[in-house]
Amino acid sequence: MSTVSTPLEKTAFSSVMPFLRRLGISTWIGIIVVLLLVGAAIFAPLLAPYDPAEQDIFKQLMPPSAENWFGTDNFGRDILSRLLWGARYSLTIGLLAIAAATIIGTLIGMIAGYLGGRTDIIFMQIMDVVLAFPSLILGLALVALMGATLTNIIIAIAFTATPAFARIARAAVLTQRDREYVQACRSMGFSGPRILFRHILPAILPEVMVMTSLWMATAVRTEASLAFIGLGLAPPTPTWGGMVREGFDNILSAFHLALFPSLAILLLVLAFNLIGDGLRDAIDPRLKDAS
Repeated sequence: MSTVSTPLEKTAFSSVMPFLRRLGISTWIGIIVVLLLVGAAIFAPLLAPYDPAEQDIFKQLMPPSAENWFGTDNFGRDILSRLLWGARYSLTIGLLAIAAATIIGTLIGMIAGYLGGRTDIIFMQIMDVVLAFPSLILGLALVALMGATLTNIIIAIAFTATPAFARIARAAVLTQRDREYVQACRSMGFSGPRILFRHILPAILPEVMVMTSLWMATAVRTEASLAFIGLGLAPPTPTWGGMVREGFDNILSAFHLALFPSLAILLLVLAFNLIGDGLRDAIDPRLKDAS
């Protein structure tokens, strides 16, 4: 039985394919790296050769070997197993925190930009107050105040990232709200929420998605920094930042303790930055030509 594509499907397909072709090789490398790390996190129980919390006093600070590919830490725990399980926490915290910041910040920015006036001033002044503090310092203060739990770390990172999404969404809405298609929607009696979410949101979504990918890298760095200074998840929960901190104490005698989790953080942050830069260039090729 043959299927016939509708004009809408053909239009959507024809608009997606040129966009995918504009993605550079570095962007696809970033996408592949992220997918591999996500797969490693999902299948950590199957891929990890050992229990990440299993201790063996006879294997303390062992260098990389055929039995323990990345060596062991000062408690004899397998570093590779802890890296695979730690990916779950780093990715979960980053994804949930930035997802919350994207939704909340975009909503605030859209409302402020569309309504304008006093609402815009109040919302943006609140966002400016939050932006006045460095994200890491603000996140540190929030986690120290609320306690270092998974939920609190996600809330702290989401809170620090929300103003950036609010500002990008507001700026995008300001460029859209006076265009002809919005004026046509108003003349037909469409409500404000309908205009915002059915007509303006699809137009500004690409810019928001670029910001999301870039802030994913920031969220991973922030979570690792919090864990490094002792405000991450409590041991023996494996986190990449916590593993770097543990390895820092033995940097001269067993440098591999800090090397492998540091490389994992670097790889994930670099992958998200490559994706963000590639999406930005694909959405607006003029930026690529100007750089």
